[in-house]
Amino acid sequence: MEEGSIHNQIRKLRFMHGEMTQQELADKVGVTRQTINAIEAAKYSPSLELAFKIAHAFDKPLEEVFTYEI
Repeated sequence: MEEGSIHNQIRKLRFMHGEMTQQELADKVGVTRQTINAIEAAKYSPSLELAFKIAHAFDKPLEEVFTYEI
């Protein structure tokens, strides 16, 4: 099976939502700012539950926040 990678639009969406800080997003979804930073930098893949929480925080469907590419 080929390796894939998860990409995200979190940084772009934060700025489209009133320049939301990483800490503000972290507080909304119940994680640390460091976790948001790692996800945003593609150094960490969120759990499915956390991915849905992040998408919900932006009022976007999951596929508009995260994409998977092979």
